[in-house]
Amino acid sequence: MTTILRTTVGAAVVLACSISALMYAQQHSSKLSPAENAQGQLHVPSDYRDRYEYVGTWSAAADRTPGAKQLHVVYASPGTRAAFKRTGQFPDGTVLVKEQLEAATAQMTSGTVSHEQKLVGWFVMVKDDTNRHAGNPLWGDGWGWSHFDASAPAQTDSADYRTNCKPCHLPAKATGYIYMQGYPSP
Repeated sequence: MTTILRTTVGAAVVLACSISALMYAQQHSSKLSPAENAQGQLHVPSDYRDRYEYVGTWSAAADRTPGAKQLHVVYASPGTRAAFKRTGQFPDGTVLVKEQLEAATAQMTSGTVSHEQKLVGWFVMVKDDTNRHAGNPLWGDGWGWSHFDASAPAQTDSADYRTNCKPCHLPAKATGYIYMQGYPSP
């Protein structure tokens, strides 16, 4: 009888621990964006061109020739634009994907025109109001930050956002490190 009772109690404890762990994992994973894993590693969402909302395009001028050397096309996770219009803030978990495209420039009937030539890489940012990946060097100042080469959308080439990403975003600190003037209607 004692053995049966110990076995029953042991099984109940294992079951309770398993259910508790499952509930924790489900709660924790529901707070993750589609661009991050539980360790805070970012990746380029595979469906961003089909499901994400277009936000705006930037043209990076060529050094000594007319036209652009790069185009940066920015997308936001579904629902971001409506939430931003309501609150003036990007909600926690917002994913911003900026395509970095090499541009070609030529004379056309409308003038000197630059167009997309080839994909060079992506910048991915995830809004983080809860500091959910404290200690991860790619998370801080309210965002997860990473750059990806076009050949490796699942493997960032960024090591620390403070040195690899933030310096370019410092001029936009007053607007949450995002250059809002490039997005007429986020």
